[in-house]
Amino acid sequence: MKIRIPHTLILLLGFMVLALVLTWLLPAGAFQMTEIAPGRSVVVPGTYAPLADRTYLPPWALLTTVPRAFAEAQGVIFFILLVGGVFGILRRTEAIEAGLGALMTRLRGRQTVLVLVATAIFALLSASFGMASEYLAFVTVIVALCAAMKLDAMVAAGVLLVGYGVGYGASTTNPFTVVVAQEIAGVPLGSGLWFRFIVLALAYAVGVHHILRYVRRAKAEPDRALAPQPQADGAEVGSFPPIDGGRKLVLALLALTIVVQMAGILIGHWRLPQLGGLFLGLGLAVALVGRIPGDEACQAFIEGASRLTGTALLVGFARAIGLILEDGQVLHTLVQVTSTPLAALPPAVSGVGMLGIQSFLNIFIPSGSGQAFATMPIMAPVADLVGISRQASVLAFQFGDGFTNLIIPTNPYLMAVLGLAGVSYGQWVRFVWPLMLKLMGLSAVAMIVAVQIGL
Repeated sequence: MKIRIPHTLILLLGFMVLALVLTWLLPAGAFQMTEIAPGRSVVVPGTYAPLADRTYLPPWALLTTVPRAFAEAQGVIFFILLVGGVFGILRRTEAIEAGLGALMTRLRGRQTVLVLVATAIFALLSASFGMASEYLAFVTVIVALCAAMKLDAMVAAGVLLVGYGVGYGASTTNPFTVVVAQEIAGVPLGSGLWFRFIVLALAYAVGVHHILRYVRRAKAEPDRALAPQPQADGAEVGSFPPIDGGRKLVLALLALTIVVQMAGILIGHWRLPQLGGLFLGLGLAVALVGRIPGDEACQAFIEGASRLTGTALLVGFARAIGLILEDGQVLHTLVQVTSTPLAALPPAVSGVGMLGIQSFLNIFIPSGSGQAFATMPIMAPVADLVGISRQASVLAFQFGDGFTNLIIPTNPYLMAVLGLAGVSYGQWVRFVWPLMLKLMGLSAVAMIVAVQIGL
């Protein structure tokens, strides 16, 4: 019997209904807040007190809250649409496809180098720019390359998905996950970047070791291969556009943007408006360098933004969950209830507990931006109460969101890649579950270290 998984928007609407019911059942209460920096307030532990007067929200608050939620989340929503539009212009140049196509041509016949380099490229693109759907164009090509090297389709899926999962889980400047979560948590954008780089390197090493170990085992014992070896008659690497001078300049601009982005975050303390301006500048520069006519560039921008409309909508509805809890005066009550068992544990163990909570919630809210808006308004104050930093709560979010993307069936990118590669979900689970144990173990250790050093 096939299990039908509801659309993420349906799940968010269900959480909105649950939030409304909680406003009727839970007692109203509030913590005292203290401002530790301009525009940044934290919960004062031990100050929770019930409220004598409370407001019961009517059922139609489910409808009236949504427009307000979109208004409150407008900064993130417009940032997501802007980034999507810029990547639409990038896709029009076909520079990324040309660059990766040229890379795949060079890696033909070199199994170990293919795994090392291709996985690193996908991981870096996901960690820095949050790329995911763009990889679907390369699935059949990597499958064909692996077939030519006598490797099965599981290796092709592993190279792409492990790179994607590692990049999201140990994201450095992913605008859709870590940047959004830090903005909501009220911590400086880009803070803790050095720690994330270390976790990214370690997670990458764990991931490629797992893939290469499978390659060696399948080569020594072909009957233990988890997926059939496809015929080398799929997409040809040569079908990608040539890597000409203009496309090389576009790739150089993309690399320069990564450098400026990190410098702006770390040195200039940029926030979403500055980052949005940087991406908009990238789009204009790419249109000029790529010699895209104005009308075509505008159309590409609109098409790119439309591809992320769904993500932007999920952000708005996710924000409505927190807004309902705030209006019903039970958000702090829920924080108190969540933090009480965690506060009884050592802070480092509490951090691991937060990681477990975020990993579980990712099953129901696979959208990174949506999950940030649904959970960080609760988990950031919980961090204040259990004695860990809000930066650590962001780490728990990104580890739980990113690494579990490798196995949850509600992740549309995972299922799409497996379908294109010809790998069943059951076969993939057999391949990836040992890696999941390793990555979640690494995440738990990273959380403990982050708490111990006061990140």
